Amino acid sequence: MCGFTGFIDYSGIGNQDVLRKMTDTLFHRGPDDAGYELLSVGNCNIGLGFRRLSIIDLSPLGHQPMFSSSREIVVMMNGEIYNYKEIKSELISQGASFRSGSDTEVVVEGFRLHGIDIINKFIGMFVITILDIKKQELYFVRDRAGVKPLFYSVNPNGFVFGSELKALRQFPGFNTEIDNDALALYFANGNIPAPYSIFKDCKKVEPGTYIKINLSSRQFNITKYWDVFDAYNKADYTISYEEALYETEKLMESAFAYRMVADVPVGVFLSGGYDSTAVAALLTKSYGKINTYTIGFEENKYDESTYAKIVADHLGTNHYNYNCTINDAKAIIPELADIYDEPFGDSSAIPTTLVSRVARQHVTVALSADAGDELFAGYPRHRKASDYLRKLQSVPQILKNISLLAKAIDFNKNISKANRLNKLLDIANTKGPLAAFNVINRTFTANEIALLMGANTKHLHTVFDDDNKLSSSVSILNKVLAVEYKSYLVDDILQKVDRATMSASLEGREPFLDHRLVEYVAKLPDNYKLHNGVGKRILKDIVHKYVPKEMMDRPKMGFGVPVVQWMKTDLRDLLEETINETVLKNQNHLDSKMVMKLKNDYLSGELKDFERLWFVFTYLQWFNKSSQ
Repeated sequence: MCGFTGFIDYSGIGNQDVLRKMTDTLFHRGPDDAGYELLSVGNCNIGLGFRRLSIIDLSPLGHQPMFSSSREIVVMMNGEIYNYKEIKSELISQGASFRSGSDTEVVVEGFRLHGIDIINKFIGMFVITILDIKKQELYFVRDRAGVKPLFYSVNPNGFVFGSELKALRQFPGFNTEIDNDALALYFANGNIPAPYSIFKDCKKVEPGTYIKINLSSRQFNITKYWDVFDAYNKADYTISYEEALYETEKLMESAFAYRMVADVPVGVFLSGGYDSTAVAALLTKSYGKINTYTIGFEENKYDESTYAKIVADHLGTNHYNYNCTINDAKAIIPELADIYDEPFGDSSAIPTTLVSRVARQHVTVALSADAGDELFAGYPRHRKASDYLRKLQSVPQILKNISLLAKAIDFNKNISKANRLNKLLDIANTKGPLAAFNVINRTFTANEIALLMGANTKHLHTVFDDDNKLSSSVSILNKVLAVEYKSYLVDDILQKVDRATMSASLEGREPFLDHRLVEYVAKLPDNYKLHNGVGKRILKDIVHKYVPKEMMDRPKMGFGVPVVQWMKTDLRDLLEETINETVLKNQNHLDSKMVMKLKNDYLSGELKDFERLWFVFTYLQWFNKSSQ
């Protein structure tokens, strides 16, 4: 796990000084080593900067940027190739030789022998840049699920890239103009989805994608090499439940074991829910005593630590628990703008950052149990939305057309309270189940965002507009799961975990995101996942083999944090400091009156959905920090 940055410069602006400044903003991602290479290729300068967190081959032989023996190929990689040993053996049989035990050298030699197609063999999480000096080509590759991030910006003078936005901002002339259309997406769902970013001229490489740049012609090509929709478009398996149970567990064991590949200590984030318990149970079965970590709260509504300890005691793990206090939140919240580089509205970033810091005291790698809900239909909204969308499909078109007339309604301009009619009309007028699912889960409707921002914004294409990419034979449930995988999972959860863990120089790994497991589960019949209104059927049955059902049976809890109460008490000063008339006068992206009403309604108890205020609060926290 590391961080890298760099540039393609045709103007002479980029130099060693600039490269060092860009690279050193990523120190937290890689405190163990640094590499800076400035190369002249054709008519441009290539800057490659790297910060290393040593995980595999801790020796200096793992130093990056890494060159091939001929020095014609240069590679930087953030992440891990878990099956690198198997690929290495294949490459040796094909004539390759190796100087190190690093998985990065496998990328170097694999590309030398097979070109970019080698990425199809990788099981892992990664963003990779590959410079082919002889062909004057530069590649950027992001892993299938999008566990690791990569930003880039194209401008007349070249191309700037990096693991985090803070690195790109160090390049002279980088455009920090806010993209209002992307900001509108943030207020809809609390994040800015790939390929967009908060800045107008900046993008994110999408998951399962690689970019190829011809350095001489400046030709820029984007190729999608893997898409979870392809897995869902394949026909369901016609196998028995028992066979599916066996195969799923076998794939989980393999996926989880691969995430233990490291030359440093490894731990597991344990909430006591089914996903993290599955990871802890199967790893305990294979590896014996493991380290587990939990964050608790004094407020019972948010506290899962008791359940986590019960599971940890049953499995016999070395368990560490830390209670998140208001003082912890006070310390972390002002840091979030710098950690995330963009407005980010998921308040569970607070405990995720805290548990990462606790774990880092003992281990360098921590396994998270994200994607269990997206794979196995674990969220209550999966059941509710699939039922609702199935009914919506049967609504006569004439009724949908009549609902268009209601668009002329002058909606109540109080955005402190959800306008259900507005949302229902938006749902009725969507063109497919993916867009309807998006409307159902949005925090602010399009109409409310226009009121909040004081202006209309342009609709940006997202995965929710891609109904036509899923076959009509795919069930409503699987359409919901597929779009969750490509939206909420990538842009919220994985972004949250990457930034939180890396802020503590901790490598976060995602065992449920092994593409072999994802492709298999996608093709399982619906009732193997959602059965009699209860999600995660097959995952729960696997867990019950190792942890008694009565120990696990309890209402689902999210990884939340009680900021809704804290903002009225110990965090009140921070709220007032962030949202006030003076601050609002210094920005032109939000309507001041609307924002102040949100805050005042919250303080008076009239705001029913605190997430609305939190999205505005985190945006203004970021804006204030970004403007400094």
